[in-house]
Amino acid sequence: MATEVMLMQTIPDLGTEGSVVRVADGYARNYLIPRRLAELVTPAAQRRLEKLRTEREEANKALTAEASALADRLAGVSVTLAVKTSDGEHLYGSIGAPEIVSALEAQGFTIDKQAVEIAEPIKELGVYEVKINLAAGQTATIKAWVVEE
Repeated sequence: MATEVMLMQTIPDLGTEGSVVRVADGYARNYLIPRRLAELVTPAAQRRLEKLRTEREEANKALTAEASALADRLAGVSVTLAVKTSDGEHLYGSIGAPEIVSALEAQGFTIDKQAVEIAEPIKELGVYEVKINLAAGQTATIKAWVVEE
């Protein structure tokens, strides 16, 4: 037997949020419904799904606006990192995402270190462009000045 259920979330290889799919009774009863991934097709479930979708859209709009504002604030930002060098050009260690995050925190920005995108750790003096991935697909690029201490 098969049961028609409405998906409350997108499930890979099954369907997207809001779609009505036919699944085995046991799969619906033992997995989808208890985990609130799907509900039986009823008018109440459709109203609940619509309300949930509206709440998610509003939250996504707020997150996008916040990320856009942060990207605008980060647009002209540059950080200076003073480090020790071995021969006047090469660093003793390297500069990675944690160092850039702490330099940004000193300027009043709160960025997660996983958001900082560096191709490879910085090991020489110079000016580097660092990409920061913000929420909702927004990105910002800052300049990192690596200077001798």
